[in-house]
Amino acid sequence: MKRRKIHITSLGCPKNRVDSEIIAAAFIDAGFSVCETPEAADVLLINTCAFITPAVEESIDTILAAARIKERNPAARLVVAGCLVERYGNELAGELPEVDLFVPSADIRRTAKLLAGEETPPQEKKPRGCLPSAADSRVLSTPPHRAYLKITEGCDNRCTYCLIPSLKGPLRSREVGDIVAEAVKLGESGVVELSLVGQDLTAFGRDRGEENGLETLLRELCAATAIPWIRLFYLYPGRLSDSLIRLIAEEEQLLPYFDIPLQHTSDRILRRMNRKYGLADIENLLAFIRETIPEAAIRTTLMTGFPGESDEDFAAMTAFLRKWRLDQVGVFAYCDEEGSPAANFRDKVDKETAEDRRKRLLTLQAEIAAEKLRKYRGKEVEVMVEGLSRESDLLLEGRTCWQGPEVDGVVYINSGECNAGDIVRIRVEETHTYDMVGGIVE
Repeated sequence: MKRRKIHITSLGCPKNRVDSEIIAAAFIDAGFSVCETPEAADVLLINTCAFITPAVEESIDTILAAARIKERNPAARLVVAGCLVERYGNELAGELPEVDLFVPSADIRRTAKLLAGEETPPQEKKPRGCLPSAADSRVLSTPPHRAYLKITEGCDNRCTYCLIPSLKGPLRSREVGDIVAEAVKLGESGVVELSLVGQDLTAFGRDRGEENGLETLLRELCAATAIPWIRLFYLYPGRLSDSLIRLIAEEEQLLPYFDIPLQHTSDRILRRMNRKYGLADIENLLAFIRETIPEAAIRTTLMTGFPGESDEDFAAMTAFLRKWRLDQVGVFAYCDEEGSPAANFRDKVDKETAEDRRKRLLTLQAEIAAEKLRKYRGKEVEVMVEGLSRESDLLLEGRTCWQGPEVDGVVYINSGECNAGDIVRIRVEETHTYDMVGGIVE
């Protein structure tokens, strides 16, 4: 019998990517193979993102593109899973009749059986989102030397601009032993860079009344695995403790990479966002990180155009970037999200102003980033090799520990021999705004 094929498109964040890897494994168990081209697939599956309006638009565009492929292959089935289904539910069936099956995140493990008609959607309300387990099979969509590990689902922070609690439900943390078991399995499979992801890593264990749950988990991971690079994504500024920073300094496996989404630096705007910290807290935190780990890289995201943001609030953000000179900064222009408290705030900032401010922050940060990289010229840096460069087959590509996968700059390797997953030393010959170029030190 000819083996059926599935093509999976995973949109949005790495947490979605983990969900998509679980879906892929379930379909393989059902007799499918995963194919790279949607035109060759019997099942077209899109795991959607709906966190913000642009993500919703991207999800809809991707679904419509898949529907056009399905028109040329009427026997194909089109499945939509994930956040878009959580956000809009039953409305989607009327708006997207081309779709054969809608699957909320809580049911993704059963997608293959639901599509085959072997099971029916449950009638009872389930916790939203998918909290993984070490018992889940996964088909890694990342290169085999690195993987994401989702340790929580949901969020209790209740930021006024954010829909995550309504899409994913309240915070739910995995058991430490379960996470460690999965990490051990990934390490044995050849993973040498493990990135922990969740809506807020610093909240890990708080749903069980644990104040320092993340520290407990990290100690267990370092003791149980030999994975040399363990990276943390999303550390909420108001809960990033001195003791956690000291732990990262002490444990060689924990990378000196701090992903700390600040969102803003104006006390007034932070209060309106329902972020539980102020500028003084931020500056104390950054000072302690740099005092404790001078070589640490700090990444953040900032938002422009939040309701009520004045010229003075924006000026404070530019002054903050000039003062603290962070390593990587992503900037987003605010947009109303139906169902969020901020959507009802009256004093809106017009889109043109928000976008202009976004561009100005990015221009400033580009200057800062380029200057910070220049100090590496002529020096040696340790680099994790990713494989062939996306820019040219004549170059290899890798990342320092200060560069997160898929979100930060890269190192282009122009000489020497190595394999994907190797950690090598590179002598930096050139630096650009976000990237470096150099050859392997023999």
